[in-house]
Amino acid sequence: MSWTPDSIPDQSGRLAVVTGANNGIGYVTARELARRGAHVILACRSRERGMDAVERLRAEVPGSHAELRMLDLADLKSIRSFAEDWSHDRLDLLVNNAGVAMVPFSRTADGFESQFGINHLGTFALTGLLMPHLLAAGDPRVVTVSSEGQRFARFDMTNLNAEHRYRTAFAYVQSKRANLYFAMELQRRADTAGLKLRSMAVAPGLTRSNVLTGGANSNRGRVYGLLARLLLRIAFRPTPDGAKTSLHASTVPNLPGGSYVVPDGPFQLRGEPVLRSRERAIQDSSTAHKLWVLSEQLTGVHYSLPAVPPFQK
Repeated sequence: MSWTPDSIPDQSGRLAVVTGANNGIGYVTARELARRGAHVILACRSRERGMDAVERLRAEVPGSHAELRMLDLADLKSIRSFAEDWSHDRLDLLVNNAGVAMVPFSRTADGFESQFGINHLGTFALTGLLMPHLLAAGDPRVVTVSSEGQRFARFDMTNLNAEHRYRTAFAYVQSKRANLYFAMELQRRADTAGLKLRSMAVAPGLTRSNVLTGGANSNRGRVYGLLARLLLRIAFRPTPDGAKTSLHASTVPNLPGGSYVVPDGPFQLRGEPVLRSRERAIQDSSTAHKLWVLSEQLTGVHYSLPAVPPFQK
């Protein structure tokens, strides 16, 4: 049977943050959470686009509770400001949706390769800095958007930050593998600490969004833009379909921590949300641990969660 946003139980009383919520999967995720009663914070890099998204959401969902807060995952200063300015008593749900894909080489404000820096290190730092607010909630969840492309990553711990060479597609799928490693390691550490926190990862499948045409990709020329838009129209599915895995992981009541939710179709490219456990990255706790330690060193954000003892790895 098809899983739709109508399957989402009442979300009244939940406080959620969705990063990159001004368009694409992030916007649909925020809108459907708000439609079911959640108070949603749209964490966006652009104030103008963020305000447009909040106004659009309120028009589509009359009476909804939505607010805009500024966040740039390419800048650790912005991430720290977002966390320091938190004014609610808790955070029930964090959806780590924002990211970039297949962009030309560049570095973040802190000198990280942009895909690794935004997709993984920014997500890692934000989650860590918001952890006290998550742990103040009765049933906190963190949902991190990975990609079906992570299956093709050759994870090179010596070249995560483009130390040696940069290949656009390689860097992208490697950053998405890092998202999956992070989500699973966060769950291991939460379990070791005896916390109620549930950490999930999702893959949306091929989905129409501006990730291939907006941001840094908007300056790649007219021919690239035309070809990218044609590919999106022909091969990619509508945005609401791509948001299903994020919404499923965010709202299904009894979903266990450490779940990886993907489309059930061939190669995880399309289909209905389903749990998948047969992924090498889910079981590779050794690499996940090494990545965690490196991420703390690079970002300066240290989680007060115990590492999983070696005999549990």
